[in-house]
Amino acid sequence: MTRDWRMDRIGAALRGENPTVLRRLESGFAVIGDVQFLPGYSVLLVDEVNVQRLSDLPRVKRLSFLSDMDRLGEAVERACAQLDPDFRRVNLEILGNTDPFLHAHVWPRFEWEPAELVSKPWDIPSGVAAVDVPFGTPVRRTA
Repeated sequence: MTRDWRMDRIGAALRGENPTVLRRLESGFAVIGDVQFLPGYSVLLVDEVNVQRLSDLPRVKRLSFLSDMDRLGEAVERACAQLDPDFRRVNLEILGNTDPFLHAHVWPRFEWEPAELVSKPWDIPSGVAAVDVPFGTPVRRTA
């Protein structure tokens, strides 16, 4: 790999060079978030490099993408529930505010999150630094 896969996440996944890919799905790639703001944070990447929004896909592929988002969400839910007794739920969202390609966020939510964050959609709190964790390292909250 001569180029940084983060600069072309979908192209790198298609070439087999994106190390965050967990599994190829029907409409894209299930990837672990390269930064784990919450343990288990994952993303579904569409498998077409020029697709920016859900409505860019033909209806059949849209439904396939949404189905894959559901599948990834359920897999994250099962894994997090098994690993952390304080797991609450999974939130799924498609935003498109920053990255110019279609992707869906899978945010696991936990009882130990600060109360002021629980009532809102997940966002990186100001002053909180992300931890870049090597792949395969168990990510657990600290007391």
